[in-house]
Amino acid sequence: MYEAITRGIRVCVEPKFLEDQSRPSDGRYFWAYTITLENLSQQIVTLKSRHWKITDAHGRLQEVKGDGVVGEQPRLSPGSSFSYTSGCPLTTPHGMMVGSYQMLADDGERFDIAIPLFSLDSPHDSHSVN
Repeated sequence: MYEAITRGIRVCVEPKFLEDQSRPSDGRYFWAYTITLENLSQQIVTLKSRHWKITDAHGRLQEVKGDGVVGEQPRLSPGSSFSYTSGCPLTTPHGMMVGSYQMLADDGERFDIAIPLFSLDSPHDSHSVN
């Protein structure tokens, strides 16, 4: 489990290699990752957008930006949490992801929170990124 806390918002990430959706012989590797956001602050906040940096084992960087997560823009009251699962395909057996969410507080302030760097490791190579 990987974790970061920014301005009282905890982001926990748990990646998992999906053998049944991967085809190493075709250079296709697939991971699911479950993210839980927990509002430890005293503010009501809404997740407005995401920004991912995905790097494969050859150092190729892909950036992904978009509104919300899995089609939602969750609103988190103090003490509440939100979890979702998404996926990431790569053409290499290892990689890493890091990113940020843009949040909107009820008072109109926008701010970014960190998604911790996490590694995508498959059992198909003896090399590990992290």
